[in-house]
Amino acid sequence: MTTRRRPQIASRKQPQQARSTELVAAILEAATQVLAQEGATRFTTARVAEKAGVSVGSVYQYFPNKAAILFRLQTDEWMQTTRMLREILEDAERSHFERLRRLVHAFLQSECEEAEVRGALNDAAPLYRDSPEAKKAQAEGDRMIEDFIAEVLPNASASVRALAGDLVFTTLSAVGNDFSRTRRTKAEIKAYADAMADMFCAYFQAIGR
Repeated sequence: MTTRRRPQIASRKQPQQARSTELVAAILEAATQVLAQEGATRFTTARVAEKAGVSVGSVYQYFPNKAAILFRLQTDEWMQTTRMLREILEDAERSHFERLRRLVHAFLQSECEEAEVRGALNDAAPLYRDSPEAKKAQAEGDRMIEDFIAEVLPNASASVRALAGDLVFTTLSAVGNDFSRTRRTKAEIKAYADAMADMFCAYFQAIGR
């Protein structure tokens, strides 16, 4: 049986000069727009080049194929999410429940603001979800979540903490994905986030007794 070869997802080269950096930024901005408008199935390098106002050859200098562009967009999203998690969950000046509330609000806001691009990236995930970079990003996010849960529930068993973390963050992901399918006002996002945060805080208080 022939094994299907996975597309190359690494960038060809990194920009070294200001002009090159600007070109890559323009390509990625154009890619984000094309992805939001066309979706993953109609996303092509040619469309990205046209939107960016550059030649296809210019795009290929830095990205060997559309999978590499999509992977770069996904990598940037992972980095942004990781920074958000670290900033909120490791903020020792706030109580655990304050941090949890901030996380719920930030997560739902982000899901609603970037719903079209996130949905398209999820559709393209088979191109790169088994890559070492994807596994590293997942592991780093899991570690921060585990550390936070251990702070909130210091006396709970490992199995209870694992269940709590999985329940909260699986629920967040599922609800965020469904909630963001419809355009939401800031008031709607706040009301929904407040309700979810209340539910999570009550859950932690109950199992932490």
